[in-house]
Amino acid sequence: MQSWVFETRSRTFFLLLLSFVIMLYLAVAKVLFVYDTGFETTLSKLVGNPVVDITMDVFTELGWVLYPIFVSIILFIIKRTRRLGLVLLLSLLVGSMVVAYMRCYSGYEKPMLDYLGANLPIKSGADVGVPCGIEGTFPAGATMRTTIFAFIIGYALSRRFPRGCYLLWVYPAVVSISRLYLLQEYPLTIIAGVVFGILIANIVSRKLKIELIFDRSKT
Repeated sequence: MQSWVFETRSRTFFLLLLSFVIMLYLAVAKVLFVYDTGFETTLSKLVGNPVVDITMDVFTELGWVLYPIFVSIILFIIKRTRRLGLVLLLSLLVGSMVVAYMRCYSGYEKPMLDYLGANLPIKSGADVGVPCGIEGTFPAGATMRTTIFAFIIGYALSRRFPRGCYLLWVYPAVVSISRLYLLQEYPLTIIAGVVFGILIANIVSRKLKIELIFDRSKT
């Protein structure tokens, strides 16, 4: 995992950046909006199973902004994991703020369909707010944060658990699926959240030299 995550060649990073810019254009121009809304309309007809509905509600709550930030603060307090906590915390804060403004000014509004599934017992916490009246959804904030978490913590565990560390990617996967199921995001915004999360995590990790977490003399 280390060889792919933080030794990514500039060409790969450029391709990720280019793909995100293209998705941003598609969002602003609303080229795929009709397909996204069509997908959500189809998905809205599948809800109604109480067990599935409540499970998805729990999954989407796991993407709340304070949960990964709380973990990063704990890691930062512990001396041995301080650099890891700093990288994770800064990535989450920078990513959340940038995404919040993009969601405001991209004009890609949330699905307008009413969720007709079971009454959900969990009330989701507020997301990062911005000074605008548009409740945008590009890119997906919860997907971006959980991607950052899986990317950085997965790297930290990659030496001790070279294969098991990939299981962390279940976290952004289930959160993203639940956001689609609850009619809170579109496929385009989910994909953009993943790509943007990887970009932010990669940039911050390089700047703060996260590889030093494996050098005990420098942590």
